[in-house]
Amino acid sequence: MSVPFVPPEETPPVEGCISSAHPERADGGVWEHPMIWVSLIVFGAVLGAFFFLFRIFAF
Repeated sequence: MSVPFVPPEETPPVEGCISSAHPERADGGVWEHPMIWVSLIVFGAVLGAFFFLFRIFAF
């Protein structure tokens, strides 16, 4: 029986893998929840549309 190259507690490297693991994306930040920003933009557009509709139909 051969001698193991890594201790039993560690995971051995994958054979044939030529690349390293991809870096993790940072958590948080302004773009973590883009639907909040999209909803704010849509809400502003709807308010602008209502402003012009009320201007058109105002007596």
